[in-house]
Amino acid sequence: MKVIVDADACPVKDVVIKECGKRGIKVILVSSLSHFSTKDVSTHVEEVYVDAGPDAADYKVVQLASAGDFSVTQDYGLAALLLAKRVRVFHHMGYEYDKGNIDHMLATRHMGSVIRKGGGRTKGPKAFTDDDRMTFRKIFSKALDETKK
Repeated sequence: MKVIVDADACPVKDVVIKECGKRGIKVILVSSLSHFSTKDVSTHVEEVYVDAGPDAADYKVVQLASAGDFSVTQDYGLAALLLAKRVRVFHHMGYEYDKGNIDHMLATRHMGSVIRKGGGRTKGPKAFTDDDRMTFRKIFSKALDETKK
């Protein structure tokens, strides 16, 4: 088992790295070259960089993922592709994507796109808070522990 992070805009990379490090679980951070960093990472962390093209990171995450892995992303489309591969997928706001909620999320995303293309406006995501980080840590840690049993 490994955890693959859609890392370009992920505000919980540090949480994922720390919680996986405690359990000896490999983490793969997938980012575009425009987010290249020379910062040292822990030995259980691998950084994978892809071209800055649209969806390049998403395609790489899907390529690296296998059944039983975990992934962290805020992209509903990527989450749907990963769920089809039997990957457990988590959003940084502290919930897990599943077959019961992904269709509604994709439909909502599509409707927002239609509204914006028609000249309308939609609300953006709410600001990420320390409470959101704690909620993510709680559900992610619990899921890791359940998997390790």
